[in-house]
Parts: sequence; C-alpha cells; structure tokens
Amino acid sequence: MEVVTMPKFGLIMTEGTISEWYKKVGDHVEEGEPLLQVETQKLVNDVESPVSGTLVKILAEVYDTVPCQDPIAKIQPD
Repeated sequence: MEVVTMPKFGLIMTEGTISEWYKKVGDHVEEGEPLLQVETQKLVNDVESPVSGTLVKILAEVYDTVPCQDPIAKIQPD
C-alpha cells in the first residue's frame, strides 16, 4: 500500500488545504497523474500520484487543512 502525503511545495509551507479531489475511491490512477488540488497561502498546485494503482482510501476531504507530510490518501499499486 502506497501512502500519499501532503507535499511541501516551498521552504515555509507548513500545511495545505485540499480544494478538490480529481479522483474518487475505486478509481484507477497512473503514476504522475493529478490526484487532487492543494491550496496554500501563496499558490494552488496539483498533487500527482506517486504510483499506478487503485485509490483505496481518502484520508482528508475537500476543505481539510493538513500539515505537510501527513497522510492524505492510500493507493494499492498494480
């Protein structure tokens, strides 16, 4: 099981807010494909899938603010 974490986009970033999930539980994702959109105080950025597989669990919902490196989803690799 691959754990997707809230990325750290910049040196001073400590948390990000999930603004949109592009995939839902059960969807197949390809490595490098955008999974979700994250907003910070300075930018809006996509988070890409680290592996190809099935999105099996979303741990943080839209509008949740999550500290950097905390888990936000789980993917079962192919």
